[in-house]
Amino acid sequence: MINFKILGSLLLLLIVVGINAQSDTLKPILSTWVDQETRIDKEEWERKIASYESMGISEILVRTDHRDLVNVVQIAKKYNIAVHAWMWTLNRPNDTIAMQHPEWYAVNRAGKNSLEYRAYVDYYQWLSPFHPEAREYIKSNVKALCEIDGLASVHLDYVRYVDVILGADLQPKYNIIQDRDLPQYDYDYHPIARQQFKEIFGYDIIDKPYPELSTEWKQFRLNAITTLVNEIVALAHEQNKKVTAAVFPFPQMARRMVGQAWNDWNLDAAYPMLYHNFYRESINWIGFATAQNAADVDFPIHAGLFIPALMQVSELRKAIQVALENGADGISIFNAELLSEEQRFVLKEMFGQGG
Repeated sequence: MINFKILGSLLLLLIVVGINAQSDTLKPILSTWVDQETRIDKEEWERKIASYESMGISEILVRTDHRDLVNVVQIAKKYNIAVHAWMWTLNRPNDTIAMQHPEWYAVNRAGKNSLEYRAYVDYYQWLSPFHPEAREYIKSNVKALCEIDGLASVHLDYVRYVDVILGADLQPKYNIIQDRDLPQYDYDYHPIARQQFKEIFGYDIIDKPYPELSTEWKQFRLNAITTLVNEIVALAHEQNKKVTAAVFPFPQMARRMVGQAWNDWNLDAAYPMLYHNFYRESINWIGFATAQNAADVDFPIHAGLFIPALMQVSELRKAIQVALENGADGISIFNAELLSEEQRFVLKEMFGQGG
């Protein structure tokens, strides 16, 4: 004889378990960038990673040396945290190998290369995506990272040109007004780029009265970055490694400001830096940019949030919500070291085990 009361209880239990399992499956990913230029010991990494895990972080995008990265992957594995190798791609400050080859560096419209003239800050030292040896050097760095067992992805950053237009909030800090593409910030007029362009179009772009206005020249430069990224993706996939990238807020904006057509890239995921305060925009702008990204690409989008601009917990909560509501697959913060106790509580609540 069937006991319907017991059967009903069992069915209810199965439904609750199923809902909870689905909830865990659908929980968005929380990531943080970790810039650890100075080496720290394993105990310190253990402390940091345990702290990340406690607030629901399940991915870390780490910039550190190769040997340290191997240790981080092994430690993070104990906490079920994925590690991505955060790699500065074309901007290579104080790169001792690259600096032996001044011809590798990008050139601006004023004729200065990025090793001689460092736009905005001294650490802006950009390689040219047109120089074949520079491209091979960048790819060799990727190959070395791909050899790290257990690495989740090679995470590309600074895979673009020098900012030809800074955000509205940044221009006053450098005492400049960028209402047009100024020669000293307009890259890459590398001799190889100009020659390749001339072979196609029959003229040297620098001879035009307003080369910066040429749509053909803009697209030609975009293509150089795109082909480099897609070559990196292909070689990483051959090693069963993914490629992700930190990118500018949405493709149309990225193309205009830094020559980055990231919706043409074959990425496994993108982490657009939606730092609304840089552009004097409201938190709602984060939702707008995320919706644009979700419409433009078919790979996952992890909305990058700038923690110092979201010190009010209500603002942090709203920024996360508008990003997720508009199609973000995850949230990435810059960075966990800057979090207040109140902000940590919000992340634990929204992404932690009890969230």
